[in-house]
Amino acid sequence: MARNPIQFQPGLSLPAFLEQYGTEEQCRAALFQHRWPKGFVCPECGNTTGCQLARGLYQCHHCHHQTSLTAGTIFHATHLPLATWFLAIYLLTQRKNGLSALQLSRELGVSYNTAWKLKHKLLQVMHERNQGERLAGRIEIDDAYLGGERPGKRGRGAEHKVPFVAAVQTDDDGYPQRVQLRRVSGFTLAEVRRYAHAAIAPGSQVVSDGLGCFRAFESPDYTHERLITGGGRASAQIPAFNWVNTVLGNVKNAITGSYHAIRGQHVPRYLAEFEYRFNRRYDLKAMIPRLLTGAARTPPMPYRLLKLAEPYT
Repeated sequence: MARNPIQFQPGLSLPAFLEQYGTEEQCRAALFQHRWPKGFVCPECGNTTGCQLARGLYQCHHCHHQTSLTAGTIFHATHLPLATWFLAIYLLTQRKNGLSALQLSRELGVSYNTAWKLKHKLLQVMHERNQGERLAGRIEIDDAYLGGERPGKRGRGAEHKVPFVAAVQTDDDGYPQRVQLRRVSGFTLAEVRRYAHAAIAPGSQVVSDGLGCFRAFESPDYTHERLITGGGRASAQIPAFNWVNTVLGNVKNAITGSYHAIRGQHVPRYLAEFEYRFNRRYDLKAMIPRLLTGAARTPPMPYRLLKLAEPYT
């Protein structure tokens, strides 16, 4: 049987990674290139000339503003070596499933709290990079919930469960190209309309089940194929929903297999991690520099903000 070339691509080996990013000097040079690819740019006035001071700061020749290499990025005010951050980026991008903060702390040799903050800052980068992307073409879409069973109400809308929309863009041969996993406030017509406007390109062909909120796609902007499935295991085997059901199964297995528990306010970042890796799976080696570029362009995310609930995006 022929092997899937995407699934069996080599990626970047650990020795190759260490050869490229194994020292602090290499990491600083790489971050400089990703933050200022055409040379230093003053974050205060935009001037493109400056000098490096003895303390590792950069000073603008025009306004004399001083900045560090990490200031204003996701690495802002970090006390960790950049080599530790880069190794975390390697570990989070070069594997199929997620990596818990506990396991990350063991592999990096840092405390659990440090590993949790580092991991969630990098997931925030993935989350923000995903937001500007839209699906187009043929799209399978379904409703889903994330979260374990709790005493009381069960099923749709059960307490402690987080609702999210799962959408898969397929090519002309029916194979999955890109996914979207976006938390919503609930499965209402108004909320799905808001999601559609932000995430699905006009002209797309949307295939959904009979859930009433998906009537949001019955507009001149979309072609909507609405299939009444009836629910249960049989509905999950309908060919029209093959890939969205497969993705949902993989998402839940990846999350429940990697994390002991996740809090509702952090669900968007966990979903973003799966979405980010899936949509960039065609070139594992390139995922590291792409995430570095995103990290250099993502504003600081202090711990107090990491703990807050994410907006419904």
